[in-house]
Amino acid sequence: MTDLNSALITEAELDTLEEFLFSEAVSDEALDLIGAHGLLCAVNISPQAIPESEWMPLLFDGEPQWQSPQQKPQIEGLLRKLYRTIGSDLYGDQEILLPCELTLELEEDEEIAEITLWAQSFMEGVFLREEQWFGDDEETVAGLLLPVMVASDLFDDAEIHDIRRDRALSEEMCEQIPEVLVDLYLHFHAPEK
Repeated sequence: MTDLNSALITEAELDTLEEFLFSEAVSDEALDLIGAHGLLCAVNISPQAIPESEWMPLLFDGEPQWQSPQQKPQIEGLLRKLYRTIGSDLYGDQEILLPCELTLELEEDEEIAEITLWAQSFMEGVFLREEQWFGDDEETVAGLLLPVMVASDLFDDAEIHDIRRDRALSEEMCEQIPEVLVDLYLHFHAPEK
């Protein structure tokens, strides 16, 4: 039997993964660690299973320039570990620690807030199975997703624009995201009878 802790990603492994995703080996359009985390949160929560063969290529935006025959299984293994770690936290009803600040405030050198990058990647994961996400209970799911939708800045909707213009409200919404992830997971995977 596998030791559960060895199946979960470590800080050192996250550093290795982040370094690779920032390297010249991947496309400029590839997701960084923050984006990968957002996408994998959505893939874990998705009401319909999304096979690895579908989400792995999305992370890289094409095949990376692997530096050695060992690098591909190592990096893909770390992404699987990140996926399993997020899934384990959601299954255990634990709030997810996001790899970014939960704020729309920009750092000096940022053009876009890290939480916006995370939320855009999360929504990319939602769009993979949009019909299944919204099909049975669109109002509830849209309500739960609202903080992520606000953070993503992808939606040309008057209500979302109003929330984003209200700095205090939009910041409050961003802070709710970790809790919302657990609520979404429970909505799809532990529905009340």
